[in-house]
Amino acid sequence: MDTLTDTAAQVAHGYITEKDRYLARLKRIEGQARGIHRMVNEDAYCIDILTQISAVTSALENVALGLLDDHLKHCVAGAIQHDGAEVEVKLKEASDAIARLVKS
Repeated sequence: MDTLTDTAAQVAHGYITEKDRYLARLKRIEGQARGIHRMVNEDAYCIDILTQISAVTSALENVALGLLDDHLKHCVAGAIQHDGAEVEVKLKEASDAIARLVKS
Protein backbone atom coordinates (compact mmCIF):
# COMPACT_ATOMS: atom_id res chain seq x y z
CA MET A 1 0.00 0.00 0.00
CA ASP A 2 1.12 3.54 -0.61
CA THR A 3 1.52 6.12 2.17
CA LEU A 4 -1.72 7.96 1.31
CA THR A 5 -3.72 4.74 1.51
CA ASP A 6 -1.98 3.76 4.75
CA THR A 7 -2.84 7.12 6.29
CA ALA A 8 -6.45 7.01 5.09
CA ALA A 9 -6.88 3.53 6.53
CA GLN A 10 -5.68 4.74 9.94
CA VAL A 11 -7.99 7.76 10.06
CA ALA A 12 -11.28 7.25 11.87
CA HIS A 13 -13.91 9.92 12.13
CA GLY A 14 -14.74 11.29 15.56
CA TYR A 15 -18.28 9.93 15.49
CA ILE A 16 -17.16 6.34 14.92
CA THR A 17 -17.68 5.32 18.56
CA GLU A 18 -21.24 6.68 18.40
CA LYS A 19 -21.99 5.53 14.85
CA ASP A 20 -24.74 3.09 15.85
CA ARG A 21 -26.43 5.76 17.96
CA TYR A 22 -26.27 8.27 15.10
CA LEU A 23 -27.66 5.72 12.66
CA ALA A 24 -30.53 4.90 15.02
CA ARG A 25 -31.35 8.60 15.44
CA LEU A 26 -31.23 9.15 11.68
CA LYS A 27 -33.50 6.16 11.12
CA ARG A 28 -36.05 7.68 13.53
CA ILE A 29 -35.76 11.01 11.71
CA GLU A 30 -36.30 9.23 8.41
CA GLY A 31 -39.46 7.68 9.84
CA GLN A 32 -40.64 11.08 11.03
CA ALA A 33 -40.07 12.53 7.55
CA ARG A 34 -42.10 9.70 6.01
CA GLY A 35 -44.79 10.46 8.57
CA ILE A 36 -44.88 14.08 7.45
CA HIS A 37 -45.22 12.93 3.84
CA ARG A 38 -48.12 10.71 4.86
CA MET A 39 -49.75 13.56 6.80
CA VAL A 40 -49.64 15.84 3.76
CA ASN A 41 -50.92 13.04 1.54
CA GLU A 42 -53.83 12.49 3.95
CA ASP A 43 -54.60 16.23 4.20
CA ALA A 44 -53.73 16.49 7.90
CA TYR A 45 -54.20 19.79 9.73
CA CYS A 46 -51.44 22.22 8.76
CA ILE A 47 -50.44 23.04 12.35
CA ASP A 48 -49.98 19.34 13.10
CA ILE A 49 -47.72 19.03 10.05
CA LEU A 50 -45.72 22.09 11.10
CA THR A 51 -45.33 20.61 14.59
CA GLN A 52 -43.85 17.45 13.08
CA ILE A 53 -41.55 19.47 10.81
CA SER A 54 -40.32 21.33 13.88
CA ALA A 55 -39.61 18.02 15.62
CA VAL A 56 -37.63 16.71 12.62
CA THR A 57 -35.71 19.97 12.35
CA SER A 58 -34.81 19.83 16.04
CA ALA A 59 -33.74 16.19 15.77
CA LEU A 60 -31.51 16.96 12.77
CA GLU A 61 -29.99 19.93 14.59
CA ASN A 62 -29.18 17.68 17.55
CA VAL A 63 -27.44 15.20 15.25
CA ALA A 64 -25.52 18.05 13.63
CA LEU A 65 -24.44 19.45 17.00
CA GLY A 66 -23.31 16.01 18.11
CA LEU A 67 -21.25 15.57 14.95
CA LEU A 68 -19.76 19.04 15.39
CA ASP A 69 -18.85 18.22 18.99
CA ASP A 70 -17.23 14.97 17.84
CA HIS A 71 -15.31 16.89 15.15
CA LEU A 72 -13.96 19.33 17.73
CA LYS A 73 -13.07 16.64 20.26
CA HIS A 74 -11.54 14.22 17.78
CA CYS A 75 -10.42 15.93 14.57
CA VAL A 76 -9.44 19.35 15.90
CA ALA A 77 -7.94 18.01 19.13
CA GLY A 78 -6.09 15.33 17.14
CA ALA A 79 -4.67 17.95 14.80
CA ILE A 80 -3.48 19.98 17.77
CA GLN A 81 -1.76 16.96 19.31
CA HIS A 82 -0.29 15.37 16.18
CA ASP A 83 -0.07 17.77 13.28
CA GLY A 84 -0.04 21.46 14.10
CA ALA A 85 -0.18 22.40 10.42
CA GLU A 86 -3.62 20.80 10.10
CA VAL A 87 -5.15 22.77 13.01
CA GLU A 88 -6.15 25.78 10.92
CA VAL A 89 -7.83 23.55 8.32
CA LYS A 90 -9.83 21.67 10.97
CA LEU A 91 -10.84 24.88 12.74
CA LYS A 92 -11.96 26.41 9.43
CA GLU A 93 -14.03 23.31 8.70
CA ALA A 94 -15.70 23.64 12.10
CA SER A 95 -16.30 27.37 11.65
CA ASP A 96 -17.79 26.83 8.20
CA ALA A 97 -20.04 24.06 9.54
CA ILE A 98 -21.24 26.31 12.36
CA ALA A 99 -21.98 29.08 9.86
CA ARG A 100 -24.05 26.68 7.75
CA LEU A 101 -25.96 25.49 10.81
CA VAL A 102 -26.71 29.03 11.95
CA LYS A 103 -28.01 29.97 8.51
CA SER A 104 -30.36 27.01 8.32
